[in-house]
Amino acid sequence: MNNKLIKLQTVISLTCLSRSHVYALAQQNNFPKPIKLSERSSAWVESEVLDWIDARIVLRNEEAV
Repeated sequence: MNNKLIKLQTVISLTCLSRSHVYALAQQNNFPKPIKLSERSSAWVESEVLDWIDARIVLRNEEAV
């Protein structure tokens, strides 16, 4: 299991989502929640973000059928 943590800028780069949209989706349980590293620092589990991207691809392919 890949437990590598990635910061917000990497999440934004991988998903092409804005900062506010990442947090909004996470709050709605539609995106992986960040892990609080300290009072002012959060990160995401890279494998969870990549799984979320893969799920979007699968959804797109299912809708195309």
